[in-house]
Amino acid sequence: MTGLRRAFLDTNVYIDWMNAGLREDLVLGRGYVRYLSAVVAMELRVGARTRAASRSLDKLLEGYEAAGRLIAPSSSVFRRAGAVLARLHSAGREVRRASLVGDVLIALTCRGFGATLYTADGGDFGAIRKVEDFALEVV
Repeated sequence: MTGLRRAFLDTNVYIDWMNAGLREDLVLGRGYVRYLSAVVAMELRVGARTRAASRSLDKLLEGYEAAGRLIAPSSSVFRRAGAVLARLHSAGREVRRASLVGDVLIALTCRGFGATLYTADGGDFGAIRKVEDFALEVV
């Protein structure tokens, strides 16, 4: 695994790739060991509204699962997420949005694996990073 970068891809990276072929290097290119957050898998399932989209998503998930790289947040990540959300609330953020809660779980899971999170939208992740450090790259 020398020279390979550990990576989690945010939901929007997969959506951009599936819908428009964007960022194919991140999704399929060499140089990365990719992990898939179970939170991202859940968010992708919400958007898979056709039978064809659902089958494509199943194949993607099966690949990550077979490789042991479909990662659910641990109980310690959930405990830490509560503290991060409390700090975000103190900083004036609305923390009851499901998307923000999911993003905190994704960020903390990613950090626990020593991986970089790649996203096309750094808004919530930027706010999270202000109160809890993790490797983030906005693409």
